[in-house]
Amino acid sequence: MLTLYYAPNTCALASHIALEDAGASYSLKRVDFGSREQRSSGYLAVNAKGRVPALVTPRGILTETPAILVFIAQSFPEAGLAPLDDAFALAQLQAFNNYLCATVHVAHAHRRRGSRWASEASSFADMERKVPETVGACFALIEAQMLKGPWVMGESYTVADPYLYTIARWLESDGIDPRRFARVHEHMARMAGRESARRALAVHAPS
Repeated sequence: MLTLYYAPNTCALASHIALEDAGASYSLKRVDFGSREQRSSGYLAVNAKGRVPALVTPRGILTETPAILVFIAQSFPEAGLAPLDDAFALAQLQAFNNYLCATVHVAHAHRRRGSRWASEASSFADMERKVPETVGACFALIEAQMLKGPWVMGESYTVADPYLYTIARWLESDGIDPRRFARVHEHMARMAGRESARRALAVHAPS
C-alpha cells in the first residue's frame, strides 16, 4: 500500500494523478498548510523538508516530485507511464521533470516564498514583480522547444504530463494568461478531460 501526503494547490497533484493513471492502490493524507501542519513534529518525521508531496512506500518514504513520478512509472510498468525500455527517452523525460522542479517551480515560488531567499520586505516585493517575466520565460521555452505534443514526450502520455498540467494551472495566479502559450493551453485542456485528473482534482479542491 502506498500513502500520499498532499495539500491542495500544490505540486502533489501531479503525483496523485499519476497514481490514478497507474491504477495503484493507495491512500491519501491531507496536510493542513493553514495550521502549518507541515512544520509539526508529526509531519517532519515523515518529511523533514516540511513540504509535500511525500509518498510512503513499503521500502521507505520518497520526496521530490520527479523521484515520486518515476517511481510510480517503474512500479506499474503495465500502465506505460514512461519509456522504461529506452534509456535516452527516459532521461529526456527526467530532464523535463527536473526543469519543472528546479527552475519553473522555483520561479513560481518567488511570488509568495521570498523569505526562502531574502530577509528584506523590499526584496520580496521585487521578487514578486519579477514572477510574470521569469515564469513566462520558462513557459515560452516549454512551448517552443520542450513540449513535443500532443503530450510532453510526443504521442505517448507519460508522468511528465500531469506534472506540466499541475504547474501550468498556476499561470493565472502568477499574472500570466495561459492562452499566451497555445500548445500548453491545449495540453491543459487535454489533461482536464482525463478521468484521472478529474478524480484527483475533486480531492485537491481547497476546502
